[in-house]
Amino acid sequence: MFNNISFILHKPQLSENIGACARAIKNFNFNKLILVDPKPIFPNDKILATSVGAKDIIKKSKVFDTLEPALGKIDYLIATTSRFRNKNIKHIQLKDLKKIDFRKKIGFLFGSEASGLSNNEVSYANYTMQIPTNYNFKSLNISHSLIIVAQIVFNLINLDSKSYNKSQKITLASKKQVQSMMNLCIKNLDHRNFFKPKEKRAIMLENLRNIFYRMELSEKEIRILSSVFASLSKKVD
Repeated sequence: MFNNISFILHKPQLSENIGACARAIKNFNFNKLILVDPKPIFPNDKILATSVGAKDIIKKSKVFDTLEPALGKIDYLIATTSRFRNKNIKHIQLKDLKKIDFRKKIGFLFGSEASGLSNNEVSYANYTMQIPTNYNFKSLNISHSLIIVAQIVFNLINLDSKSYNKSQKITLASKKQVQSMMNLCIKNLDHRNFFKPKEKRAIMLENLRNIFYRMELSEKEIRILSSVFASLSKKVD
């Protein structure tokens, strides 16, 4: 199950933090590091030096220009944030990780050191998660946040203390399948000039993602919805 976990750094700014995150990942027997639009040249000598014995994690990590393609192989995305989001999205705490099915492909998303995650990035997540901290000083270094999450997930996997309640006959859709369905939906809505006025298109797309990405849709449900959205392209008699 360790191979199912990915740690995603969104627009990390400091080489030292990237290296420290790689080291933390290896400390707890994980191996998948994903970077989205890193600000330093990647990799560089400072990143490799800070990673110490985790250079292999750096060398096999994947880099993407934007967030969406980075989620292609993720089933569940958990966005870490120190701020409450006034969105219709499930908010969980560290203790709730014991309810996560780590047999699925799980991604933990961490925001940049300067600004964290925007609502746009959070709209791709199934859950947001807060790490309990001093109420008056909530902001954590990105590598510190990652190591806390990694240690807890490491213990949960090793203890194998989870109970799995869902039928094994149900196959949940991957993020890639949800993306394909969303793209089909958006394409046909664009064709019908649904997004009006144009300046509100971005927030309307964000709201659509909030709806579909937080739902635990099965592959069958994705096929049904894709058929529904494909019908939008057909002419009405």
